[in-house]
Amino acid sequence: MAAAYKGGGHWAVNKWESFDNFTKHAYPSATHGNRYVLNHVNSIGSATYAKYDEVTAMPIGATIAKPSFVVSAKGQASIGPLFVMEKMTKGFNEGTADWRYAMVMPGGTTVGLTGGANSGAMGFCHECHEGAEDNDFMLFLPEDVRAK
Repeated sequence: MAAAYKGGGHWAVNKWESFDNFTKHAYPSATHGNRYVLNHVNSIGSATYAKYDEVTAMPIGATIAKPSFVVSAKGQASIGPLFVMEKMTKGFNEGTADWRYAMVMPGGTTVGLTGGANSGAMGFCHECHEGAEDNDFMLFLPEDVRAK
């Protein structure tokens, strides 16, 4: 999967696979278009993320990357977008609680970046995450697939 996102304009396409993996196996995520996803978190956010539902604030610089794929009715797997969520400095974007969202397609094309190119396309990300305000707007993976 990592090779599918290489060459993209977002810095995480070349780093996410070295982040800590918090999933035992891929799981279907309704908030990511029912694609199967994995949850990877960089070293800045890893210790805090491991607290899961007890998290109230992620540290600045924490980055969560979710590579995705779909499986057809015939069992064919296809790589989907890489979803990225980064905690920026206070004041970056009050409307997103200072989270920056990005979506990178296979082939490396960045669809949008909060506060950057095609920012409007990322609005749906925070709209979904608004339901998790108590956990710094993070929706955690199901308990049965948590690796840590």
